[in-house]
Order: sequence, then structure tokens, then C-alpha cells
Amino acid sequence: MKSFRWQLILLGLSLIAIALLLWSQQPTSPQAIGGGLQPISGGIYSEALIGRLGRLNPVLDYTNAADRDVNRLLYSGLIQFDERGLPQPDLAESWGVSADGKTYNFSIRPQAIWHDGAPVTSDDVIFTVDALRSEASPLPNDIKEMWRQIQVLPLDDKTLQFRLPAAFAPFLDYLTFGILPKHLLGGTSVEAMESAPFNLQPIGSGPFRFQRFLSEEGQIVGVSLQAFESYYLGRPYIDEVIFRYYPDTNAALSAYRAKEVLGISRVDEAILKDVLAEVGLNLYSARLPALTILFLNLDHPDLPFFQDATIRRALLMGLNRQRMVDQLWGGQAIIADSVILPGTWAYYEETERIAYNPEAALELIKKAGYTFPAEGGEARAKDGVTLSFELVYPETPEFAEMAEMVRQSWANLGVKVTLKGVPFETLMSQYLEPRSYHAALVELNFTRSPDPDPYPFWDQAQIAEGQNYSQWDDRLASEYLEKARITTDWGERARLYRNFQVRFLSELPALPLFYPVYNYAVDDSIQNVRIGPLFDPTDRFLNMLRWYVRAQRPQGAAEPTTQP
Repeated sequence: MKSFRWQLILLGLSLIAIALLLWSQQPTSPQAIGGGLQPISGGIYSEALIGRLGRLNPVLDYTNAADRDVNRLLYSGLIQFDERGLPQPDLAESWGVSADGKTYNFSIRPQAIWHDGAPVTSDDVIFTVDALRSEASPLPNDIKEMWRQIQVLPLDDKTLQFRLPAAFAPFLDYLTFGILPKHLLGGTSVEAMESAPFNLQPIGSGPFRFQRFLSEEGQIVGVSLQAFESYYLGRPYIDEVIFRYYPDTNAALSAYRAKEVLGISRVDEAILKDVLAEVGLNLYSARLPALTILFLNLDHPDLPFFQDATIRRALLMGLNRQRMVDQLWGGQAIIADSVILPGTWAYYEETERIAYNPEAALELIKKAGYTFPAEGGEARAKDGVTLSFELVYPETPEFAEMAEMVRQSWANLGVKVTLKGVPFETLMSQYLEPRSYHAALVELNFTRSPDPDPYPFWDQAQIAEGQNYSQWDDRLASEYLEKARITTDWGERARLYRNFQVRFLSELPALPLFYPVYNYAVDDSIQNVRIGPLFDPTDRFLNMLRWYVRAQRPQGAAEPTTQP
């Protein structure tokens, strides 16, 4: 979760913008496919999940990706986000925000019911929020604390209100949680919920309902879900979804080859080449919500050269990022040119692309006043300061290899880098948080945070105790971020983020490296699979209502003719 301070967040969404958004996103009727065929109900989709069953309960699945995959189809949230990061109606058919951005009213769809036929009500939402803010909830403490500061009130059975202590535009990010049925779990504490029979006999309100577990030799090896006939957005075309659990991706690929499954939930480097070579297995790729970045401590007293934007640009130009992508991930990453995720509504498409150019990087270093000894070695400034510093990174093989490639690239520029790998917790507590590092190689994870909100990492107010680890003290950039939080105009907000991105690339307080890629494989018998940029791997199911196996020609439709 991106941290925030209530007293600094002042943004409300306009009712008109939301109304237009809802209107523009209404479901459309299925269109004819090739040869005049139209999809019809029927068929089974089976997928290999990497991991094991925990609890089919959305309040308890925060740390279990395999559970979240199943729960995405079993349960519904008030809203969901499309691939551009824009909020879309889910259980809530509409919502409105007060002018001061502190009050949100949501209307639940009248036809929304649980899989047992009971209506979904405001009380179900309030019951689930109470569970989320419980001390026993597995959510991070900052999210639990946020919910403790918010009042949730029922206005009637199908309408409820959230009252925030201060305006907070990214609040919508936190409304995608799966909602639990109070009529089945009311009076059950989160502690008791962990061992409740409900977790093995779940009742949700999503497009698929629990049918049965699959077991072998007394062990649960999978779960079967059945299309919910009364789903409020319409019945899925696919009749049944079966998830099977496997320990790793190699086992998942073997299961596909043995015809046990039709899809593989995650394709990593270990099986990527084999999947690409597999006839009849389609690979779908999407950008993940994460950014690998090099933080530079701009306010370190022993590193005055980090305060020079020319040197920072030279350091980025001296990195062969494409070579790193190819060697480290087999091409499965995207070179980053912004700290806002590409493909989202806030991303500036015309942002500057800083290419690998070591010759130009050397010229920039010389232009900054540094010279190089005739015998070679580290660059030196006129005052004798050497371009040398320590680069700390998480102590994993992947990051160690990446850090070594960075070190070698910068050595070619006369920059001496000493590498230090430490556990991630140590990197945070002893280096980034106390601002005691020189440079740090890390990955920022924005999972389940569709709102871009760069404020926590780059605003001046976050230098002392927030997440502005680079200690970037730039008034112009901060003004863009702060103004973007108080405007009610989406176009104006996008303009401010565009200006921020231009300013960031001109100053480069940190060096963006890569956006990771998620790969997903599905047999070509499953039609109309689409995957866009993700905010969570479960977003691969965003358009699953339209997946289909079977199709037929509408009654009365003419047979296609072949032209001579």
C-alpha cells in the first residue's frame, strides 16, 4: 500500500464524471464472431494454480495468491478497475462523492444476490469492513488503521455511505475487496472465521459459485466452480471453471501436456521457452504493477555529485537496460521511462525516452567538470572528489545479478560502485528509512493500487519521515502532485501528472529501470481471452464473462457463401 497522510489529501470525484464513466462502460450484447457465429453457453475451463488451498474467504486471502485467484470468481466488490485504472461498477451500480471529497454514497444493484438466493445488502458491506479493520485481519496495519478512521453507514438495504475524516482520492482503490454474507457469518469474529466451515463451503455473489473440491488420496487437489445463473451482470458463457493446485510452474506445464488443465496461471522463465513452443497453447503477456528503480540519496553529505542532474542523467544513459532485460528475464520486462505505470489514464505517452548511450554519458560527465586520469580509472572532479559510492540491494540471486550488471556498466563511465546485498527488511530499516544509504536498487510494488498517486514517493512533505527516499526537494514537482489531489477534473489531473512526469525526467531524482511482465497461458480452445495491463494477477479474469468454448450460427442466419 502507498502510504498517505489524511490532512494532506484533498480530492473529490465529480458526479458528472462518474455518471459519464458509468454510461460509457455499460456491457454490450455479444457480437457475432467469424462466419456469423455467436458464443453460446457450455464447456469447461480448467487452470493450473501455483500454490495450495488456504481459505476461500476474501478477508483472509491477502497473502495467498492461489486463494485470491479462486475468490476473484466467487466474490464481488463494490467496484472494479479497468486496465487503464479507471473505476467501473461491480456490485455497486452507481456512486457519488460530495464536493468536499469526504463522503461517498454507493447504490448496490437491486438484482444482486448471494449464491444461496439471499439479497446482497448494505449490512453485508459494513460487516466485511468491520472484519477488515479487526486487529486479527491479515491486512497490513496501515490499511487496517485507514478503515478504523472511516465511518460506514447504511442509508437503506441497498444504499450505504462512507465518511472519511479528510478527502482521499485513492480511496476507491480500497473498495475492490470481496464482500462476505452477513446472514451466514454474522457474529463470527475474524479469529473464529479462520477455522469456520464457511471457508470450505463458500457462498459469494460473483459470476461463479462453489460446486465441489477435487481430492486425491484424501488431499484436496482442486476446486470446481459452476456458472451462477443469476449473476447480476449476466451468466458467464463457460459452464464450469476448475482450478487445480501444483507446486511449481514445471508441474503446471506437465499437467497441461497431460490434458489435466487448459491454462497455466503463471508462466515464469523456467517454462517460458517450452510454452512458446507448445502448439495450441496461447501466451498472454501484460505489464505488472511494479517498478524496478535505483534510488539515489540526493542529500547525502559525502556524495555531492548526486545533486547534479547532469550526473544523474549520465548514470541512466550509461545503463544498457535492454541487455539487462534480455539476459536477466529473457526479454520479459519493459524498459521504464516514468514512475507512473504505462497504459494508465495518468501516463504521459509523449514522455522522454532516455536511451542507452555510453559515449554521450561520458561527455555529460566531462561537461559536469570531471576529468579522467591518463592511465584510466575513476573520474575525478577538480576538487578531487571521486565518483564512487555504495549500491545496496535485496539479497537475492536476481537482484545480485542485476546489481553486478549495473556496477559493470558504471565502471565503463569511470564510476566506482561497491555492491552490498542485505535482506530486504534490513535494506528498509537500516538504509532507506533512516536515509543512510548511497544508492539502492529496489522494486516498488503497486499491486491493488490503480490510482497513480506519486505523492508518497516524491513530494517534499515526505522527505523527513515518508517514502521520499531520494529526498527530492523540488517545489515545482510537489505543486503538481498536490494540485492533482484537489482538482475534481480528470483531464486537469492528467495534465498535472503529465507535467510532473516531464519534470521528473528532466531532473531524474531516481533512475527508473523496468516494469515486470506477467505471462499467462491458455489453450486455444478457449476463445475471446483478453488481458491488459494488470493491477493484480487476478485481473486476468476481468473479461471472463465473455470467454467461451462453444459458438453457433443464430437461427435464420444465412450460411456464408464463398465467392469465386
